[in-house]
Amino acid sequence: VSVEGVYAAENNGQISQFVLLTDGDRRLPILIGAFEASSIAMEYDGARPDRPMTHDLVRTILDRLEAPLERVVIDDFWNTVYYAKLYFKRGGAEIEIDGRPSDAIALAMRFDAPIFVADGILEATLEE
Repeated sequence: VSVEGVYAAENNGQISQFVLLTDGDRRLPILIGAFEASSIAMEYDGARPDRPMTHDLVRTILDRLEAPLERVVIDDFWNTVYYAKLYFKRGGAEIEIDGRPSDAIALAMRFDAPIFVADGILEATLEE
């Protein structure tokens, strides 16, 4: 999938922010926090802060450790929460780390790594 954008919506006076993912035919909105929304939106827009934000710092650390992010997989949805896994390569070995989808997306964008979503999650979004 790709990031279509970061958006805000008002519901009963509360502002919620979400990232919208798409595979071209299907869309998946994922609610995210304000910090993650800002981080994703800045990368999406090509904006560069004066000082590195947290996701930029993590990218630099992983670069220096020669452990690039290979892919992100949003693979589960349970009790209104999405789950993601990040896959890194280090010394020929694959390393899997559990993470929030918002952080995983922010890092994937910085590494230009592909983002995958389980078909069952995308199909369930169509049914809602």
